[in-house]
Amino acid sequence: MNARDWLLLIVLSTVWGGSFFFFELALQTLPPFTVVLGRVSFAAVTLLVIARLRGVTLPFNATLVRRYLLLGLISNAMPFSFIVWGQTQIPSGLASIINAMTPIWAMLVGLIIGSDERLTPGRAIGILLGFTGVAVLLGPDLLRKLDPYSLGQLSVLGATICYGFAVHYGRRFKDTSSLVNAAYMLSAATVWLIPVAFIVDQPWTLSPGLSGWSALLGLSLVSTSFAYLLYFRLLASAGANNMSLVTFLVPVSAITLGAVFLDERLGSTAFLGLGILFVGLAVIDGRLWRLLRRA
Repeated sequence: MNARDWLLLIVLSTVWGGSFFFFELALQTLPPFTVVLGRVSFAAVTLLVIARLRGVTLPFNATLVRRYLLLGLISNAMPFSFIVWGQTQIPSGLASIINAMTPIWAMLVGLIIGSDERLTPGRAIGILLGFTGVAVLLGPDLLRKLDPYSLGQLSVLGATICYGFAVHYGRRFKDTSSLVNAAYMLSAATVWLIPVAFIVDQPWTLSPGLSGWSALLGLSLVSTSFAYLLYFRLLASAGANNMSLVTFLVPVSAITLGAVFLDERLGSTAFLGLGILFVGLAVIDGRLWRLLRRA
């Protein structure tokens, strides 16, 4: 990657890491499902407007509707809801660390469904290290206690499993414009979340104030709409393999924002688990081995 790609990668990891920060701010005045609905609906409208302004064709038929409804469910509606509810119980930095399990679940799902993923010795070691890191992070009493804090951790972990399936299902849309995919996916997620938020949260009764609206706008416009546009641009210039590096950087920005602005403090166990997980991700990525061989 060139210097420009590295700069875009750092910006992308910062705005994606910022989603955990914005979630935390929004949850101070809004309930979880309303926060998620605000994120996907505002972002969907923004991307649809951008698509229209760019003259992008927006195809529409029954088959596409069914496919995007499923994609929106497993890519946005379910995982975003899991993460936001989880963050009502755990710090944003911890949620971002657990979220770094996504590439490992994606690889495991690929092995199960018979994609082109192969279980090499290096990948097997990486997967084992990844689960070890998360086990250290979550602690030995997780399943025994199942208190709200533990359930919050499991909720975010559930989001990473959703993402693991979404990565592979999303490949069906590779021939469609990336902007259209993002706009339709978020629109479909909005369809799923409207009845849930209206029944559970009754958002018309809420008064989020300036801070709540600001957090929602930051979440939808910066960490979703802008992030997707940046993601697709970087994907085209740097490639999918280099894009995986963002996994390492998102927790760094999320932990930093949480510490500076939310006064969050994570224990040594969290950083130990993060370190083990990062080593596992580095082994799976393969860059570490190539650098060692060159040395």
